Amino acid sequence: MTLSAGVAAWVLLSALLHASWNVLIKRSPDRLLDTAALALAASLLCAATLPFLPLPAPESRPLLAGSIVIHVFYFLALVETYRWADLSSAYPMMRGGAPVLVALALTALGEPPSWALAAGIALVSGGIMLPAWAGIAHGAVAVRGVAMALGMSAIIALYTLVDAEGARRSGSALAYNQWLFFFDAFGILAIAAWRRRGRLLAHLRGRWPQAFAGGLLTVGSYGIVIWAMTRAPVAAVAALREISVVFAALAGTLLLKEPMGRWRIAGALAVAAGAIVIKLGS
Repeated sequence: MTLSAGVAAWVLLSALLHASWNVLIKRSPDRLLDTAALALAASLLCAATLPFLPLPAPESRPLLAGSIVIHVFYFLALVETYRWADLSSAYPMMRGGAPVLVALALTALGEPPSWALAAGIALVSGGIMLPAWAGIAHGAVAVRGVAMALGMSAIIALYTLVDAEGARRSGSALAYNQWLFFFDAFGILAIAAWRRRGRLLAHLRGRWPQAFAGGLLTVGSYGIVIWAMTRAPVAAVAALREISVVFAALAGTLLLKEPMGRWRIAGALAVAAGAIVIKLGS
């Protein structure tokens, strides 16, 4: 498989959508409750489409079940990560490490990337991580925030690999995505209800516009990625999607008033160069 210009364009759109919903969560006064509201809205949106979609093929269902558990853990860990690091520090670290881990895992499984693709992944990941590591060096990022963001990289790599295989076995990438987001809301809502006793329903009533905006962005963003991984090399899609960090850095600067500076500019240039190399090498 190769990464066509059309698939690359869709993955870049996914990157923009992904950065957008992360900004919504980071700006939230209660990230756990807003994550639960987002998950519920996503589940309802998916439920409306399920009668028109086939069931995922039986051989994909164990992977789908595993992915649901991983995604519940991902969303809850994301809430905790944003407690300890700002968007422009945490987001690059957790997204930057994932493509490298995906490429290493695929290599171990006998699917090594080409040298050009490996170089592009290194440029994208290095560019993503550069401003974050600069912040660490200057003491601007808490150690716990660093540890949580790097742990998130492993979670992201894990669900990427599981869903790439699951979507390919499912017979319908769209159906796989919709069932995934339909079910993972239940775990997130249960934990939010337990940790915010008596507050969840009131919060849901007052946050429907934001919840449905975030749910639509979440389902759309990951749906594009799942589809793309059935049409192009998984390592290329995983790396190209992390250009969302450039969008998140701009949002962090313009909306959240987080500083940008020369390290983020240098990182953005490296990411752009890596994206070009990935496209040429795929």
